[in-house]
Amino acid sequence: MFSKLMRAALIAGIVSSVPMTSSAQAFVGIGITIAPPVIPVYVQPVAPAPNYIWEPGYWAWGPGGYYWVPGTWVLAPAIGLVWTPGYWGWNSGAYYWNPGYWGATVGFYGGINYGFGYYGTGYVGGGWYGNVYRYNTAVTNVNRTVIHNVYIDRTVVVNDYDRDRTGYNGGHGGVHARATEGQIVARQHGQAPTEEQRYHEEMSGQDRHHLATVNDGHPRTGAVEHPYSETHRPQHFAPVTDADRQEAQRHVAHPQGQEPPR
Repeated sequence: MFSKLMRAALIAGIVSSVPMTSSAQAFVGIGITIAPPVIPVYVQPVAPAPNYIWEPGYWAWGPGGYYWVPGTWVLAPAIGLVWTPGYWGWNSGAYYWNPGYWGATVGFYGGINYGFGYYGTGYVGGGWYGNVYRYNTAVTNVNRTVIHNVYIDRTVVVNDYDRDRTGYNGGHGGVHARATEGQIVARQHGQAPTEEQRYHEEMSGQDRHHLATVNDGHPRTGAVEHPYSETHRPQHFAPVTDADRQEAQRHVAHPQGQEPPR
């Protein structure tokens, strides 16, 4: 089933790559003429077991438009790797997605405040110490009777959590942060999301309750403990409709002189 979903995504142009630009943004897919919604405030579920890493929720784009991908706990593809979230960036009159990746350090993610330790720069919710991942319980939701590799550092907490939930970098009203040379290199050499993460994103985009046009930027499911899978689907699932697709198509950027498909 996953392979079918990925083929459909490729056909739709969602994951087609384009070259790295001078602004260090590895744009992916199609340009969108409207900005993504703000990042919603939600509750982080408890980490299910040791060595799980938090992937914050984000707005993705699919045939039905912007849709919310709930935050979730995932396993890294290898010990020592950490997750850098993706982000939307403004370029040449449209918004483009810069995908998240796995790497040795948390890199640039557009300065977006995703919360739970991803406050715009780096990550303060935990880190690897040898083969063990330690959690900062001042930031992350951990059951200490199950997970014992913890510490507390309250100095890194951003208290005004709702200060700026803008969901994109650049353009009018966006976050204006710039990547360092080291972060540019890190993104270029980062590892792609795991199959589990990809399936989670694809499944989120198939449920119209996750669409921003349906939930008005306030998804009913902000986060889930485990990623969506064939046995763990969104609650009250409702497929994206033709009307949703038609509305979304109005906001896809097309080359000058080219009419959108009908």
